[in-house]
Amino acid sequence: MTIPVALTIAGSDSSGGAGIQADLKTFAALGVYGASAITALTAQNTKGVAGIHPVPADFVTAQMDAVFGDLDVKAVKIGMVAQLATVGAIAAALERWKAKHVVLDPVMVATSGDRLLATDAIEALRRQLIPCADLVTPNLPEAAALLNEPVAVSQAAIESQGQRLISMGCRAVLIKGGHGEGAESVDYLFNQNGVVALAAPRIVTQNTHGTGCSLSSAIAAFLAKGEELEAAVHDAKQWVSAAIAAADRFSVGHGHGPIHHFHRFY
Repeated sequence: MTIPVALTIAGSDSSGGAGIQADLKTFAALGVYGASAITALTAQNTKGVAGIHPVPADFVTAQMDAVFGDLDVKAVKIGMVAQLATVGAIAAALERWKAKHVVLDPVMVATSGDRLLATDAIEALRRQLIPCADLVTPNLPEAAALLNEPVAVSQAAIESQGQRLISMGCRAVLIKGGHGEGAESVDYLFNQNGVVALAAPRIVTQNTHGTGCSLSSAIAAFLAKGEELEAAVHDAKQWVSAAIAAADRFSVGHGHGPIHHFHRFY
């Protein structure tokens, strides 16, 4: 039996709700074989991040080379890159291996509010990684930070920011509306053909740890399975919405608990 392979390049979450752990759970839940290249170790739980230990950039390269040199990688998800040197290492490896279907989640701040990306790495993210991506998936604060602007509070402002992010060189941008307000959470998918609004009911729960990681890895999973981009985004959003809706079935930790990656099974 042949199974599609997806690679996640991201940080490790010791509590298991976000980062590499969330990505691998997402891949498994969606029938995709998951490989990983770890960029940083974090000491964190549902209440916050206690420490970050970056992995040396040359070892991130070694992990990527090991995976691409053996596995038939159909899609790549990039999450927390942590530091400046790692940005260049990832970009170089993606180019060297001609990576397909690259989804970049520009992780800057954790759900708890803790910073996950060094300030000096943001410009390198703009210049080196965004042009490598088929899709970039910022939330509203991340989109604003990438553009050095205030957080968008209107549809017109969101559309303006989306088009300017496209101009940085990626093929498409998904601005996530989870930080917005209203009865619906609306994500906006931008590409060269225009914009598509994707709405879902806003779910009231504090168990949202790892939502962004899981959405971007779900998109990568559907791309690895052969879906076109817009269909992959639509299916990933539906899956994540169901995982959030099921998050209160169990209690993990005392802060922002994880979503339920395996809601289809138990």
